[in-house]
Amino acid sequence: MRSRRFAGALQNSPESIKSLLVYRLSLGYLAGMRFSAADSDDGHLIFGYGPGRILIGGRTYTRGLIVSPERIDTDWGPENAIDLAAKHFDALLALDPQIIIIGTGKHQIFPDPNTYLTALQQGLGVDIMDTGAACRAYNILVSEGRKVVAGLIMCRDMANPF
Repeated sequence: MRSRRFAGALQNSPESIKSLLVYRLSLGYLAGMRFSAADSDDGHLIFGYGPGRILIGGRTYTRGLIVSPERIDTDWGPENAIDLAAKHFDALLALDPQIIIIGTGKHQIFPDPNTYLTALQQGLGVDIMDTGAACRAYNILVSEGRKVVAGLIMCRDMANPF
């Protein structure tokens, strides 16, 4: 098994440490961030996420944000999913999506349905999930060419991300 090959890397040469980092990156993990394979030709894609951060196109975001294939709006949403309000969904609706994804932080927390009733009345899909799942789902929908927008609340629990 290849992972055993690197078990003693920290006690070995700098070359072994470099090999370990390349191996971890190939698995999709580096410095505690989770990565997903994606093709940025489809628009803005989420390349990684971790406690208190999301990586999009080489830039790290540390506050809640809206991401769609065409744009990124920083400083969106409340600190906690419990505080989601209709105004947060209105900001997502303004981008005219077919599907809205809400990442509620470390845990899936369902907001009051009245906060997103307008989206449902317009026949839009609204999916509520933890932020890690929202990042992955967003990338899949973008790669399918869907008109999706994600509102992502950061995961703040540094000891146990996602």
